[in-house]
Amino acid sequence: MEYSYENNIRDLIVGLDTKVPLSNNKLVTPINFDNAATTPPFISVLQEINNFAPWYSSIHRGTGYKSKISSDIYDNSRNEVLKFLDADPYYYTVIYVKNTTDAINKLSNRLYSKNKRFVVLSTSMEHISNDLPWRDKFRVDYIDVDSFGRLSLKDMEKKLRRYDGDVKLVTISGASNVTGYVNPIHKAAQIAHRYNAKILVDGAQLIPHKKVSMGNPYSIDHIDFIAFSAHKMYAPFGIGVLIGPKEFFDNGEPDYKGGGTVKIVTRDTVIYDDAPEKDEAGTPNIMGVVALLAAIRTLNSIGIENIEYHERTLLKYAIDKLKEIKDIELYCDTENLNDRVAIIPFNLKDMPHETLSSILSCEAGISVRSGCFCAHPYVQRLLKIPEKHIRKYLKYPDSTRPGIVRISFGLYNTIEEIDILINLLKEISQNKNSYMQRYCDENNFKKI
Repeated sequence: MEYSYENNIRDLIVGLDTKVPLSNNKLVTPINFDNAATTPPFISVLQEINNFAPWYSSIHRGTGYKSKISSDIYDNSRNEVLKFLDADPYYYTVIYVKNTTDAINKLSNRLYSKNKRFVVLSTSMEHISNDLPWRDKFRVDYIDVDSFGRLSLKDMEKKLRRYDGDVKLVTISGASNVTGYVNPIHKAAQIAHRYNAKILVDGAQLIPHKKVSMGNPYSIDHIDFIAFSAHKMYAPFGIGVLIGPKEFFDNGEPDYKGGGTVKIVTRDTVIYDDAPEKDEAGTPNIMGVVALLAAIRTLNSIGIENIEYHERTLLKYAIDKLKEIKDIELYCDTENLNDRVAIIPFNLKDMPHETLSSILSCEAGISVRSGCFCAHPYVQRLLKIPEKHIRKYLKYPDSTRPGIVRISFGLYNTIEEIDILINLLKEISQNKNSYMQRYCDENNFKKI
């Protein structure tokens, strides 16, 4: 039988055929174009959870047979995660956290120094989870982006040179959750290391879509730290990963203290455990780890290169079709698609972003996201919002604010789904006033 990527892959995902109601109460098969926020789970993930559940027990806290089984799975999982990212198991360690946000906060706490000269270089395109954790602990500066919103390595080196050794860390997104631009993380690492700075990659939007390697830890272009979340790679149950040098986490005290972090405690003394246990306070999330491993195995069986090719095909097709629609405004480079994951930010002229996203959901069961995607400064930059307007929003934070509609594809989405979206957008564009009257009417909006 001829191999069909789309048909076979869709069979691996939970819930794609679960009907949802439209505003007219008709039930339809939904279309999920909001994968950048959360992906649906693999069937294999839920099967693995069910298979493991009878063996579920305490980790590192019991001598019973089930406890030993659970502890072995948990401990051995780290090598599988490291292998997935080509990370040297003798140099790096895996610390399990709740999600990417938790991972970045943990690293910011562990890096914290009262030396106020230390600088963290973030970028002007970051999710606020890779911005806010640094602000109260370090001097923070931001690497600029170009007119398309792409990271400027030239500005990065300029700032590193200006701070003359005071930059402790450069922290950048592997891929933007707004525009989908993939940053040249190894080139950035090479530049950072030349100025004796470490580099952290926020891999949440990158790892499910492209092959990522930590690199040789003794080469100048290796990645020091990376953080990512399982819920964006088809595995629920709330697990995140922080990878970094074992030696780094062996030093210093953990940011969370309690059970599982110590070797011995007296009334006067605490001797903390070695990494990674020292940084995993409390009962570990073994279910999350089981889910993550199942997702990694499924991604490997599909082939990351196959996923990348399929999603790039969707990206190009969708952008070409969107460019044909009158009044569609795209907030990204529509020509160079090589350094992208499949995310498209756009608006329909003279229609509020939240109204358009509601119409797509209520009329066709299409899920997108609208707003600023937890990347407010970046979206403000892309929309060219004047400073005086930003000051007004600061004064009235509950007021309606500008934003963008975002499409984000997963490995299971299809050309046919894109065609449904495009046809509806054409209809909305041609009948804008009618849709605006219906969906901006207060009573209708409340009903929806």
